[in-house]
Amino acid sequence: MFRIPGLLAAVACLLPMASAAAADQSTALPGPLVTPAWLAAHLDDPDLVLLHIGEREGYDDAHIPHARFVTLDDIALSDHSGKGLMLEMPSAADLHDRLGALGIGDRSRVVVYFGKDWASPATRVVFTLDVAGLGDRSALLDGGMPAWQREGHAVTREVEKSTASSTLSPLTMKPLIVDAAFVQTHAKTSGYALVDGRARAFYDGVDTGGAHGVSHQTGHIVGARSIPFTSIGNDDLTVKSPDALRTLFEVAGVQPGDTVIGYCHIGQQATAMLFAARLLGHPVLLYDGSFEDWSQRGLPVETVEAIATASKGH
Repeated sequence: MFRIPGLLAAVACLLPMASAAAADQSTALPGPLVTPAWLAAHLDDPDLVLLHIGEREGYDDAHIPHARFVTLDDIALSDHSGKGLMLEMPSAADLHDRLGALGIGDRSRVVVYFGKDWASPATRVVFTLDVAGLGDRSALLDGGMPAWQREGHAVTREVEKSTASSTLSPLTMKPLIVDAAFVQTHAKTSGYALVDGRARAFYDGVDTGGAHGVSHQTGHIVGARSIPFTSIGNDDLTVKSPDALRTLFEVAGVQPGDTVIGYCHIGQQATAMLFAARLLGHPVLLYDGSFEDWSQRGLPVETVEAIATASKGH
């Protein structure tokens, strides 16, 4: 029998490990945000799972090659009757099956992108992946489909047939979801910043939100700051620079190192704001029930006008 000397044998044993490590490194995501150029260079990586979120018609008309169509109902629990809550995080077992059905496995690198202007639904998918413990293996395509097409990359109408599902180990869920009781306790606690991610008109109390014919309360949660989800992006839907994002958070009164608790109407728009907070290094939490749950509970709210009136009274 041909024998390899001890040292060479040891090296030979390490080669497969080194090759695997090199392969993992070559497909590793550079961070939670990837550029169209990066995606184009890695589009054919065998472990890449590409998720398109937007209107079905838009996906059918044109999507990035290899992309799978995903909806928020694919990754969340929603009561569309108006009696329950929309967009709630599934249990670990349920979410495991949902992600597995999208072709996500233990070796997958997942890139999420939006068609047209569906930025906050895309960040909700990214946030869900982070909750599932896959945050270091998932990313958002900066600028989405519009940026991909602006840079001249190929699109297709072809829908690939589903392949055998990858193996996904049981999920270890990260504790990133909080409830109304937690928000009440921490809204004004040092080291935490409660941030409303809705459009400013809802925060101010000029407009009143709602869903399925059921109105929410008017105003915002007492003690909340305002960083509208639309403010984190440039006009071309790319994410603003770290310096610009840092200024937004500083102006809103969020201190460096604060844990940011986000909420919005139903837990979608806030994830765009939380994505920006994560880019800045803030620990993040989502009040999943958001203002829908808060309103159903009849918990305290305030409007900018009421705050101003109270200030004058003093």
